[in-house]
Amino acid sequence: MDEPIPVTRDVDWGTAKLMPDVDRARAWLLTVNGAPQSYVDLDDPTDLEFEYARRIAHVLDTIAEPGRPLDLLHLGGGALTLPRYAAATRPGSRQRVVEADRGLIALVSEYLPVPDGSGIEVRAGDARAALEEAPDASADVIVADVFGGSRVPAHLTSVEYARTAARVLRADGHYAANLADGAPFDFLRSQVATFAAVFEHLCLIAEPSMLRGRRFGNAVLVAAHTELPLAALARRAAADAFPARVEHGAALDRFAAGAVPVGDVRAVASPEPPGGAFSVG
Repeated sequence: MDEPIPVTRDVDWGTAKLMPDVDRARAWLLTVNGAPQSYVDLDDPTDLEFEYARRIAHVLDTIAEPGRPLDLLHLGGGALTLPRYAAATRPGSRQRVVEADRGLIALVSEYLPVPDGSGIEVRAGDARAALEEAPDASADVIVADVFGGSRVPAHLTSVEYARTAARVLRADGHYAANLADGAPFDFLRSQVATFAAVFEHLCLIAEPSMLRGRRFGNAVLVAAHTELPLAALARRAAADAFPARVEHGAALDRFAAGAVPVGDVRAVASPEPPGGAFSVG
């Protein structure tokens, strides 16, 4: 069998590369403009290499009994890492994926197709527009992993956006977003305040060193109207190869102290990462 070779293609938002993992026969890293977007092992979709993906997977694992099918709406698709994970761990789930980059959708479909009967439906479109078009109470989980380049777009950070997410979620539904920031955390703190204005229960999952401001990095924001599975999340996050902390309650209030909810008019994108923070050579 021929060895897999890297694939480079111009897509709508730049240059995408699929790079094979030399240690695994059917595993690939997707980058866009040099920034890593997804890692997928087609033979084992439960193997998650990116820390933020594992943390969102912890949310998916703990919000309902194991194996129960869920209705998921994914805002941002990449190489479909988390949809593949949910299809493997919760067979029968119905998953809608919205990805703005049509060229990227075509690339992933050609080289990393999802199995027939996976329950994963991918469509091209803007994440906010797709959310606004979604029916009331139609999703158990919304996973937001949308980056324009290396920044979360401003129109996915406002109170109006959070209210729309709440409308689309069922009463016991959960919202999980991959965000990126560094000290002094103006963006991340504003996101906590913004979603706290809409949802009763929140937590933030991130590495302690990142939350102490030692580096720029990812944090997963989880929001719901019902109690979060905090103890289970904390156990799983602490057991990771790169352990994370689950901030909630008074600690999260202290982290976001002084931050105010942001509406559409004042919403801004997440900050540009410092040079080399997420890039791949």
